[in-house]
Amino acid sequence: MKQAKTLKHKITNHSRIFDETVEIYNQALSFIIDVIDAEFGDITMFSTKDMVMMVEKLIHTTKSNPLPKYKEFNQRFYKFPSYFRRAAISSAVGKVNSFRSNYQNWWEEKQVAEKEGKTFKKNPPRLQSTHKEFPVMYKGNMFNRLSDSEGEIKVFHKNDWVWVNIQFKKQDLEKRNVVDWKECNPKLVAVGKKYFLSIAYEKDIKLNKTKVADQKVCAVDLGINNSAVCSILDATGTVLARRFINQPKEKDRLYRMTNKLRKAQSISGWISAPNFWRRIKGIQTHIINNTSQRIVQFAKEFNCDVIVFEYLGNMRVPKGFWGAKKLRFKLRHWRKTAIQNKVTQMAHYEGMRISRINPRNTSELAFDGSGRVERNNKKDLATFKTGKVYHADLSASYNIGARYFIRAYLKSLSEKKRLWLQAKVPEVTKRTSHTLSSLITLHLAL
Repeated sequence: MKQAKTLKHKITNHSRIFDETVEIYNQALSFIIDVIDAEFGDITMFSTKDMVMMVEKLIHTTKSNPLPKYKEFNQRFYKFPSYFRRAAISSAVGKVNSFRSNYQNWWEEKQVAEKEGKTFKKNPPRLQSTHKEFPVMYKGNMFNRLSDSEGEIKVFHKNDWVWVNIQFKKQDLEKRNVVDWKECNPKLVAVGKKYFLSIAYEKDIKLNKTKVADQKVCAVDLGINNSAVCSILDATGTVLARRFINQPKEKDRLYRMTNKLRKAQSISGWISAPNFWRRIKGIQTHIINNTSQRIVQFAKEFNCDVIVFEYLGNMRVPKGFWGAKKLRFKLRHWRKTAIQNKVTQMAHYEGMRISRINPRNTSELAFDGSGRVERNNKKDLATFKTGKVYHADLSASYNIGARYFIRAYLKSLSEKKRLWLQAKVPEVTKRTSHTLSSLITLHLAL
């Protein structure tokens, strides 16, 4: 599996010299988008490489092509670098293709609505010619690295394309774990008033293929009171370690911000409140990154092969949730989704796999197989039918890991042996009733 990481190197010796380069590149991109839309009908039959060649014949003057149809391109963009031109054509092809695909989907949706006699008010998509895109600085032609923190790039300056020396912030490649990764062409990007060289690093990582019987998994329950509750399980159902991950200070600040936001909206009606949302987003991002990092670090400590999550599905706000309570529920769901996506990316860097299981009843069933539990008002403790009181999210994480192993065991068996096993251990027949006790019973039967 090919993986990529992107590191930003801040350019320290120039501030606004690159504005004109980015502006000219986007003007050329707009020109080419209009050309492709006017000249080509169906572009899906052509590869990007073929489209680059055909569009260049329409806009670029050469010795073998002295009279292109759109000769004003060379007049407007004098000495425009060839690699910029081809990059702009490739980007324009993608944008036109995307627009036409969206338009086709809109047209089909409209036809279905008209056949059913429904009123269709959805506006059709429009081809946007104006964009704010940043150019790729191809090595050797647009960018030369002189040292770890110095280089030169070709930019438009004083009405000409010239090489400019730049100094950029050095990144610790060992700390970022990209020492043996392939460095790709940098991209010139702007963040606020500062410019960066955004460099992607690629590597082909092979994910582990350990047999089910030899696997260890990190089962993660993204709960209500804790950001994550993790447990390490092996294939026999033995719990090797547990860890609770939470950020109480950050969540307290987050809840105060949501209360302030709702109070302001109750007084003034609906308001966009960008300052509130900026702070909320900042706290959310910190919780997501911190939780994801600690989950992967915990899995690495015990050499886990798989990290197992619950499948979240679509967000459904429970009835009776309104105001700040409804907003907190939405933030929690968005946070859980972002944590799963972040952990997936980080785990793949380490060669670990990600799996998701059916979430139904993972928290409602006791891990010891005693049946349904009763949870307190805070939802953090669960009382089993045997009278034992246990942490609800920890019990759920045991069930999550157990469901992964039960599913893997059943998939690895033949149809005949699976039926025999289900007859011997009937509790594994229904997936939504699997618990850690079911895994232990199944392992003993095998």
